[in-house]
Amino acid sequence: MEWAAIFSFLGASIILTLAPGPDNLFVISQSIIHGKKAGIVTAFGLCSGITVHTLAAAFGVAALLHQSSILFQLLKFAGAAYLLYLAWQAVKERNEPLEKVEAPRLKTWKLYRKGILMNVLNPKVSLFFLAFLPQFVSPNAENPSIQMIVLGFLFMLQAVLLFSLIAIGAGTIGSGMMKRSNLAKFIHTVKAALFAVIGIRIMLIDK
Repeated sequence: MEWAAIFSFLGASIILTLAPGPDNLFVISQSIIHGKKAGIVTAFGLCSGITVHTLAAAFGVAALLHQSSILFQLLKFAGAAYLLYLAWQAVKERNEPLEKVEAPRLKTWKLYRKGILMNVLNPKVSLFFLAFLPQFVSPNAENPSIQMIVLGFLFMLQAVLLFSLIAIGAGTIGSGMMKRSNLAKFIHTVKAALFAVIGIRIMLIDK
């Protein structure tokens, strides 16, 4: 794999990571509500999910998902259901006292797991990696799967870095906002609406 291809891949990856989408909006909402640490942990969870999509693309699982309408629909509705569940949880948090809302800040594994599920249960991500990674694989590569795994790892590294920076920025802003009860309730409402909209969007997507 040539260095020019690697730099081209990283440039495209950075642009795609920074483009407004479910993942970075999810990091922002978690950081504002639960703090910078929560946002960074969520970012690591989301990016851990990238390894699943990378391996799926490298070993043909994503191609199977693309060909099978049943598998695609099952994963799609599982992802949508999970996001709607998160929306319901956010609605419940809106009506809880602030000291209770802040409790999840310490539940690192729960935040990490939430990030993984958010990413893995989106079938569009698998199809994206299936279409995106091969474009940067050398035509004469002896083992294209290995190159795709390396590229997926590079994508994950830059995504972790950028999402962490986003989390720090959003968490810094949110630390002051969440001390105001009315504003905190509004943020939880926006968070619930965000999860619901993303869930509905996933439910409506086609291959």
